[in-house]
Amino acid sequence: MADQNGAGGEYMLVVGAGKVGWNLTRELIDKGNEVTLIEADRERYLTVEQELEHRVLYGDASELWVLERAGIQRASMVIAVTGDDEDNLLICQVAKDKYGVDRVIARVNNPRNRQHFELLGVKPYVSATDLILRLIEREVPRYGLVHLLDLADAKIEIIDLLIGDGAPVVGKRVDQLEMPKGSLLISVLREGTGFVPTADTVLEQGDEVLAVLDPRVEEELTEYLGVEERASTGEAAPPK
Repeated sequence: MADQNGAGGEYMLVVGAGKVGWNLTRELIDKGNEVTLIEADRERYLTVEQELEHRVLYGDASELWVLERAGIQRASMVIAVTGDDEDNLLICQVAKDKYGVDRVIARVNNPRNRQHFELLGVKPYVSATDLILRLIEREVPRYGLVHLLDLADAKIEIIDLLIGDGAPVVGKRVDQLEMPKGSLLISVLREGTGFVPTADTVLEQGDEVLAVLDPRVEEELTEYLGVEERASTGEAAPPK
């Protein structure tokens, strides 16, 4: 299947022609990639085929012959975004273990199923529910701590913290902070304006700071900055 949008693109398989899969395929093609979209529902397939034509394939991607017909052997990435978490998990696992596809992305419809994806090493995965919750957390200051980016394989994450009333770092310059080893403040948002802190930046109550860190020092960092995370709810408690 030739790339009609110019050289330099990759060959990708997208499984699931719902709104997410259809729109994703369209965008990937527009960016110059060669994409095959696989859909198991005949009626949906016929609808999408009117636009994507030969780029959409009818079949159940949980069956090996369907994946092979779609050219999984040469795919650089497999993206499973069906409405069934079990199918997404199975397809990505097969792509990695049987066909050696290095990069897979899975959609998680029910956040409670994340542990299964973690257990079987299917990462990264995307949960719309989690993404919306993170947006809510950013808009509701009482949450205190928000995970913006988690790269477990790279052992790094970026978190958003709100410096609360009475936090021990209030009134201290950045060069006076005793940050845990493996953590770094990268930005400060104050009264709607963001900036990169310098050594003489003084932290104030109500500052919203971004920190990049090793996940292993998250608890130590949040305690130092005056934010405690409640494990049961993910909600941040006010500093003691």
